[in-house]
Order: sequence, then structure tokens, then C-alpha cells
Amino acid sequence: MLDIQPLPLWAGRATALVGIVLVALNLRTAVAAVSPIVEAIRVDIALDGVGLGVIGALPPVAFAVSGLIGALLARRIGLERTVVLSILVMAAGHLVRALAGSYVGLLVGTVVVFAGIGVANILLPPLVKRYFPDRIGLVTTVYASVMAISTAVPAALAAPVAGSAGWRLSLGIWSVLAFASLLPWLVVLVQHRRERGLAASALEYDEAPELPEPEARLLGSIWHSRTAWALTLIFALSGFHAYTAFAWLPQMLIDVAGVTPVQAGALLALFGIVGLPCALIVPVLASRMRNVGVLVQIGIAAFVAGYLGLMLVPGTWTALWVVLAGLGTMLFPAALVLINLRTRTADGSVALSGFVQGVGYTIALVGPILVGLLHETSGGWSIPLMLLIGTALACTVPGLMLRRPAFVEDEVELDDRRPERLSDAL
Repeated sequence: MLDIQPLPLWAGRATALVGIVLVALNLRTAVAAVSPIVEAIRVDIALDGVGLGVIGALPPVAFAVSGLIGALLARRIGLERTVVLSILVMAAGHLVRALAGSYVGLLVGTVVVFAGIGVANILLPPLVKRYFPDRIGLVTTVYASVMAISTAVPAALAAPVAGSAGWRLSLGIWSVLAFASLLPWLVVLVQHRRERGLAASALEYDEAPELPEPEARLLGSIWHSRTAWALTLIFALSGFHAYTAFAWLPQMLIDVAGVTPVQAGALLALFGIVGLPCALIVPVLASRMRNVGVLVQIGIAAFVAGYLGLMLVPGTWTALWVVLAGLGTMLFPAALVLINLRTRTADGSVALSGFVQGVGYTIALVGPILVGLLHETSGGWSIPLMLLIGTALACTVPGLMLRRPAFVEDEVELDDRRPERLSDAL
């Protein structure tokens, strides 16, 4: 790739930066908001272990579906309009969950909110590549760090807010943050319309050209990329373990370590906040390291060490085992920055982002359900923890595949001799 001279972050793109940061702040608020207040919700809504497992599995399900359609939607209506749509869906989902009068209502609201979050997940890497091609590592660090905060804060605040103002406010308050993230993108859309109008007037065209969106052939051919699959498996591992923790870690800690529900919520928040230093450091390291596989192996080792501690000596140094397991989620920011570092173009970034997150979340959705089933059938947590250790070790292979730089566009060898319609690719 050609070297790009870095520009100041505010050089004509400050509004986009604010928009990216605010959207990132919304991407995990709904994930960790339920498990710490399950008992409060059960007062009004029947919620058993299976029902909780289904809700825990919904984030990756919604993210997987959104990943498969998000790139197509962005191609059809544009990145910025798709962001606005995702934010509106997200805010509506928060409100539906807060007003739910039954388990079905809670389930529907959860599906809606995660559908919006899932589309926004897909869009952030290509938005970074579009507006900040000269600052990919830095801006990815910023928004990945904000995502880590958005994971930890709801986990820490959910129980206290529910205790003082009720669980409905605890779930619904995040819609305010979603609406706030809408404002900068509306400004960006207005600016784009004005710029297109000026360009059309100056060039005497009836309609100004749109910014390029993902190439249809690339969306189909990316399935043949070795790098895309390796990155997808690493992303899937992070999601498999993170969403299992969001759904089951509090209950696991209560059972095996003897902590209280409030302490379990605080430890879940600790699991999430550990991702903050990882988000600050990992994207910058990944953008400078030639062998990114080293970071992957470190993340896998952290997962294994944390789970071994929880399985063998859960009541001793419980916080340390949670921290180590949380460090394993460093694979998530590594995968995010690699989406841009392993593509040459914005088209490639959108296509790879949709593929990695769509397929990755499809794999990750198995985590909360499978762990819940193993816990129910075995009556303990040893077998679920062994499963988590085994899946972590299995990803050493794709980690080795990422040790050398490669570009997805080069691997799929797109050219005019390989025409492929988008409808055929799907």
C-alpha cells in the first residue's frame, strides 16, 4: 500500500470522529445490562435458565445476521445513512426492552436492539478507513477503547440503578445515549448533501456521484480468502468467550467462588474493563508488528490461564482469574484493526468486515447456549470451563496463519475475467 501522509484528526472530519466515538460507546451497552439484574427482572417476568441462555445467545445471533446483510445495506443506501438507520433501531430496542411486560416482549426488544448494534458493528471499520485512512491504528484504538468502556459501565451500573429506580430504567436509560449518537451523523449527512449539490452545480450534472461502496464481486469472492477465514476464526473465538461471560460469568462466580450478586456484577464489570488497556495498546501494536500472530497466542494463553484458575482454585485470587480471562478478549481489537490492515481498499474493508463479523458471530452464538446446556446437564461448571479451554487452544492454528501480512484482495484475485453477480454470490 502507498504511504499516506497523516493529517490532524480534526482536518475536516471532526464530526465523523465524534460520530464514530459515540456509536462505539453504544455498541456494548445492551450486552452486559441484563445478567447483573436477572433477579430483579424475575419479579415481573418469568425468566428461567433456558430463557436467560437464549437472551445471552441473541447478541451474536443478531450480529451474525446483521453482518451478512450490513455490507449489502451499506452498498445500497451508503455508509452514513446505514449508520443513522442502525442507531434508530438500537434506540427503539432499548425502549422496547424497558417497557416489556412479558418474556416475549423482552426477547423482541433484545432482538431489535442487537440488530441495530450488529449493523453498526459492521460499519465502524470501513468508516475508519473512509475518513481516517492515514490514522487507522489510532482511530481504531480510540473506538475499541470506548467499546471496552461501554462493556464495563452497564455491568457496573445495572444492579445499583435497578435497586434504586427499577430494572426498567436500568435497561431503558441507554436509549438516551443512542439518540445522542444520532446527531453527528445527521450533521455529516447534511454536509454530504450540500457538497454533492455544489459539485452537481459546478459540473452541471443532474446528480453528483456517490462515494464508492463495496464491490459486489468482492462480497462473494471473499469466501475464498485464507486470511479472511483465519481472521474470522480469531474474531469468533473472542465473541464465543465474551458472550458466554456476559451470559454466565456472574452465575458461575456465585456458584464456584461464593461471591454475592453485587460482587459478581462488579467482577463482570472488571472482565469488561480489562478490555480497555487492550483496546488502547493492541491496535497500535498490530499496526506496527509484522508477526501479529504473537498477539493472538498471548490472548489464547490468557484465556486458558483464567479458566484454569476458575476451575481449579476459584475461591482464591478470583479477581486475577477474571482479569486473565478478560485479557483474552484482546483478540477482539486485534481483529478489528486487522480488518483494515489486511485490505487495500474501503470496498475490501466493508466486504471483510461483513464476512468476519457475520460468520464470526454465527460461530460465537453457540457459546452461551452450549455452556448453558453443559451446565444444566452436568450440574457444575467444570465441563463448561473445559470446553472454553479447548476452543481457545484450537485457535492457535488460525493465529499462526495470521503471522505474515497478506491482503484479501490479492488472495481472491479479483479481475474482469471473473464476473460475478451479487445475487449469485449469495
